[in-house]
Amino acid sequence: METKLKTGNPHKLEQLDAHQLTYKRFRRRIQRNSREGPAASTPVATWRQQSFEFDPVCQQLQLDSPPKDHESAQTVLQGSPQEAALVQGVSHCEAFKPSNTTRCVAASRLPAVINATEQEWVWTAAGKERRISQQAGSDDRRHDLQPFDILNEAPVTLQGKSVMKLGAPSLLNDYYTNLLDCSCDGLVALALASSVYIWNSETRALVGHLDPQLGHTHRQSISSLCWSRDGRTLCIGTRRGQIQLWDVEQKQSMRCLLSHLSVVAGLSWKQQLLSSGSVLGHIHHLDPRASTPLVGVAVQKEAICSLQWSPEDNWLASGSTEGHLHIWDGDITGVKRSRQPIATMKQPSAVKAMGWCPWQRQVIATGGGWKDGELRIWDTLSSSCLTSISTNSQICSLRWAEKKRYLITSHGLPHHQVACWRWEFPSISPINQLTGHSHRVLHLAVNPDNTQIFSAGADQRFHSWDL
Repeated sequence: METKLKTGNPHKLEQLDAHQLTYKRFRRRIQRNSREGPAASTPVATWRQQSFEFDPVCQQLQLDSPPKDHESAQTVLQGSPQEAALVQGVSHCEAFKPSNTTRCVAASRLPAVINATEQEWVWTAAGKERRISQQAGSDDRRHDLQPFDILNEAPVTLQGKSVMKLGAPSLLNDYYTNLLDCSCDGLVALALASSVYIWNSETRALVGHLDPQLGHTHRQSISSLCWSRDGRTLCIGTRRGQIQLWDVEQKQSMRCLLSHLSVVAGLSWKQQLLSSGSVLGHIHHLDPRASTPLVGVAVQKEAICSLQWSPEDNWLASGSTEGHLHIWDGDITGVKRSRQPIATMKQPSAVKAMGWCPWQRQVIATGGGWKDGELRIWDTLSSSCLTSISTNSQICSLRWAEKKRYLITSHGLPHHQVACWRWEFPSISPINQLTGHSHRVLHLAVNPDNTQIFSAGADQRFHSWDL
C-alpha cells in the first residue's frame, strides 16, 4: 500500500502496522485519492501487476478458504489487506476486521469448507407463461420485460436467423462470467442478476426460478453456473465465494458452501466431484457428499476465468486473465506445494472462451479477446497450436457440437454474431454465421441432440437457433 494516502497525521500511516488496518479505513483512504474503480468486466485489473507469495501451504489455503467459526469469518488474514479490498470491492461482502493472531493450518490437514447457513434459496415454479408476440425491433420499447418472455418467434426456420427470441432482463454484461448452461435433459439454466431461471428447451416453457433469500444482507450476483453430467444437480457460484448445489428433481437445496472468499469464476464436474476456480487463482476440488467437502487444492498466479475437465476426466484446463492456458493432471487429492500444471500454453489475451474437443480427447480450443480475436486449436500433449484462424472480433464463448462435429463461437463487435466452424485436422473453416443480437453475445449452450444453439447477449436477449 502506498504511503502517500492522506491522513490527519502525516506520520500515522507509516507508524501503523499494515496488519491492523481495517478495511473501512483502507477504503476511505483509497476513495479520497480515486473516485473511479475498476470496471466490473475486468475483475482484479488493478492487481494484475502484483504477485502474491505463498510461503507455507497453510497460507495458500487460508487466503482463499474461510475460517471455521463465524467470528473469524469477519477477519482479514494477517498480511493480506488485498484480500479484503478485493472481496469488498468486487463481491460486496461485509467489512472485515483485522486479527491479531493467525492460526496456521498444518500442511497435512485440509481446511474444512463450511456450510453457508446465512443464505437460503427458494424455488418458485413458473405460473402461466406470458407469450408476447411482437414485431422485430418493437421489444426495445418494453419496460416490463420478464425473463423468457417470447419477443419474436419465426414461423419457419430461416438460414442464419434465430427461431425464437426471448427476454433476458438483468443479464450481467460481464465478459468474465459463465451464466448459461444446458443439461443432458435439455433444461437451460440462465442466471439473471441474483436469480437463476430454468427453461425447458423441448416444451419451450419456463419451468421456474431460484431466488436467494438473504434477510438483511445484500443479494449476491451470480458469477458462474454449471449442470452436473447426469443433469440432476445445478451448481451456482456467486461473487462472494458461495457455491449452491440444487437438486432439480426434488426442487430443493442440497448444500450451500462458502468455498472461496472471492468471485467464483469457473465450475466444472468430474463425475461426483466438483472443481471451482476463483479470481485469486485458487482451484478447490470438492466432494459435496462428504462432511468435509474440500479434498484438494491447486493454485495458479493469475486470476481464473474458465475451468473445464476433459471428457475422460484425465486433465483439468484452467484459463487465466493473463492469457495462460494451464493443463493439470487428474490427481486432485491433497495439498502439494510443488504442484504445477503439466502443460502451459500462452495467447495474447484472456483464456475465457475454452472447450475440450469431445472426439479428439487431447485437443482443446480457445478464443481470444478483443485485442486478439484468434480461434486456436491446441494439442495439449505437445503444448503446440495445431491451427488458428482470425475472427476479427472478440470471442466471448465457445462450445463443441459433437454429433455435428461443429465448433461454435459467439462474438462481440463488429457483428455480434454466433459462428459455426468445421475442424478437420489440420484446417478449420467457417460454415455459417447467425445474426440477431445487437450487442456482444456473452454466453452459449447446445442442447443434447446438437439440434439447437442457445445464446444470451449483453442486449438482454436470449436466442434459440436451429443447428
